[in-house]
Amino acid sequence: MSPSSSSSRSRKPPADNTIIFVIALPIVFLFGLLLGYAIWGRNAAAEAQTTPADAGDLILGPENAPVTIVEYSDYQCPFCKRWHDQVFYRLMEEYPDQIRFVYRDFPLMSIHPGALPAAEAANCAAEQDAYYDYHEALFSNQYNMDNAGLLQYAADLGLNTDDFSACLSSQRYRQEVMADLQYGMSIGVQSTPTFLINGTVVIGAQPYEVFKQIIDEELARLGQP
Repeated sequence: MSPSSSSSRSRKPPADNTIIFVIALPIVFLFGLLLGYAIWGRNAAAEAQTTPADAGDLILGPENAPVTIVEYSDYQCPFCKRWHDQVFYRLMEEYPDQIRFVYRDFPLMSIHPGALPAAEAANCAAEQDAYYDYHEALFSNQYNMDNAGLLQYAADLGLNTDDFSACLSSQRYRQEVMADLQYGMSIGVQSTPTFLINGTVVIGAQPYEVFKQIIDEELARLGQP
């Protein structure tokens, strides 16, 4: 499954809920947006668009895309999965040439004990050119995020499980994952998912319409079609 070939299917709200939906959407949008500004401010968010270096991160979309979305996320976070399933595919399908998507690890280890090893496992899969496929597999929640589950994902993807297991046991990507976490904390990230969209902070698994509004405003501001 890839962003260009997948999309989320949403149900049309019942007619008698239309007014509630229309009223609630701006409130949800403003809450996520204003909370982000209140916690960080635009300057810190703009800096975080390019720092730290994107080496080791999952990156999708054109390098020169006018809109960059940086997500700080946790593979064991149910809200991250919800956003991934309901919003991510729709955005990448609707804006294939306008979005550069960067995924950064922010494992909330105190409540999600499997998040750190899962993030390390994704990096181990990258050694076999399977970062994206493994990333997708983790969000499927098909297996537990323990050693057996992480190895089973690798086996299902046809990876060399001996090499994968050796990589996972070595914890050689732990420092890289922790660097994402520590940097995110240094700029004010406190929860997952948290997004930076060309310097605009969005906190939480906000609906598709929230992201679309910000992206369309950015494209208009930049004079992009």
